[in-house]
Amino acid sequence: MKKQQKNLNLMTINFPMPAIVSILHRMSGVIIFLLLPAITYAFCYSLKSKDHFLNLISMISLWPIKLLGMLLVWGLCHHFIAGCRHLLLDMQIGNDLIVARFTSKTVLTISFLITFLVFIL
Repeated sequence: MKKQQKNLNLMTINFPMPAIVSILHRMSGVIIFLLLPAITYAFCYSLKSKDHFLNLISMISLWPIKLLGMLLVWGLCHHFIAGCRHLLLDMQIGNDLIVARFTSKTVLTISFLITFLVFIL
């Protein structure tokens, strides 16, 4: 009997949508965790004086900071919505394959839509 070759290249594996949402849920948690010290520092810095607050506002208008802000907003939205989905799955709600695929697509759509709306409005 021949051994079957195993595909260990993650770039060629086609993950199902629920797996992608689960991986992104973990990644968004890491993003939130890594950006939390910067957010805390910026908040404390803004409370020092009016000049510090205005300086922080002008820094936030720079495109790299806006990009980090967009990543943070997406991470918060996605982590919250995917977390609610995972809680429902833990309660045996939405375990059917069709429902799981639909809720996965819904989580991605809503998180990107909220991020888009936050930065457009």
